[in-house]
Amino acid sequence: MTSQSRDFESRASTNSAIPAKLFACQCGAQLSLKSAVAATGMGECTARRYNVPMKIQDFDFDLPAGLIAQFPPKQRSSSRMLHLDGGSGALRDALFVDLPRYLSAGDVMVFNDTRVIKARLYGVKDSGGKVEVMVERVLDAHCALAVIRASHSPQPGTRLFLADALAVTVLAREHDFYTLRFEHASTVSELLERYGSLPLPPYIARLATQADEARYQTVYARQAGAVAAPTAGLHFDEAMLAALHAMGVVIAQVTLHVGAGTFQPVRVEDIADHRMHREIFHVPAETVAAIRNAKAGGGRVLAVGTTTLRALEAAAAAGGGELQPGYGDTDIFITPGYRLRVVERLLTNFHLPRSTLLMLVAAFAGLEHIRRAYQHAIDERYRFFSYGDAMLIERQP
Repeated sequence: MTSQSRDFESRASTNSAIPAKLFACQCGAQLSLKSAVAATGMGECTARRYNVPMKIQDFDFDLPAGLIAQFPPKQRSSSRMLHLDGGSGALRDALFVDLPRYLSAGDVMVFNDTRVIKARLYGVKDSGGKVEVMVERVLDAHCALAVIRASHSPQPGTRLFLADALAVTVLAREHDFYTLRFEHASTVSELLERYGSLPLPPYIARLATQADEARYQTVYARQAGAVAAPTAGLHFDEAMLAALHAMGVVIAQVTLHVGAGTFQPVRVEDIADHRMHREIFHVPAETVAAIRNAKAGGGRVLAVGTTTLRALEAAAAAGGGELQPGYGDTDIFITPGYRLRVVERLLTNFHLPRSTLLMLVAAFAGLEHIRRAYQHAIDERYRFFSYGDAMLIERQP
């Protein structure tokens, strides 16, 4: 076992919550994301890249704007579902309520129980210019990492005034991320809950409503920290979860706090040159045990969402190829050629062109199968992206 995997395993816990120390930083110092990770003692799961030369154009497609879902369906479980067999490439049009037909007693479904925080704040710089702040990660009681949109990028030392109430100081910048200090007696988490707004994805061309505060969360969300929902889970209601439990399907959880980088396009020609964003995750010991028991008994593992799959694969990579419980901070980049270790099935939504999520599903099912499936979905007018329809994929052998 490598030193990295030992470090990862030593932090294993049966507690499903990510400990507060993972978010700690020293506000007085100009800590970057990388140094904040080092300061907390987190292991790093290195992005795994394979010698499969692929260009960004391989993951492009034309999507009619009318297929981008702007609102959730009236009922969570009323979406359509496209089934793809990654072995044969066969496609089947179905409904999400048909999902139990594809499962058997003893199978394991793994869900990401992260909860979306009100991460978006609007305000002005001390110069008067408008800014939009998207908190990426709460570092400690008064510090956060954030992405800032402004006509001119703020420099360290710049003061921001957000939500007509909050004084914020820019401490440092590394790449697209700023370290911010909130000059307030309340904690960052309390201030976001009070003054922030729900960060709907950029392709939803409207402001968040009170209805979104319920529908852009999964019904099983527990661990606050994401700035985007694990959208495959939005299809599940309590009735569906109860039906799965009643038929003997084992329900397990991981936590991966989805970052704003999930919406960032890949801007390089050769995808091997892409710099992946980092996200905090936790795989509980109970989940590892459930997966091992299922595999030993002939059951299969279904990951609900790409974030769940990334957490499980990152934990396996940190464990030297064997799934281990623990906490981590991952920039794992799953592209065609990656050897998947944990999951046989993936429930997901339809993803953005040129996105790392599209590359992940191509790794899972094969690029040509995904191309055919997406063209079929467009022809049959499936709804795309966060509030869109579902896709159930059987892994390519």
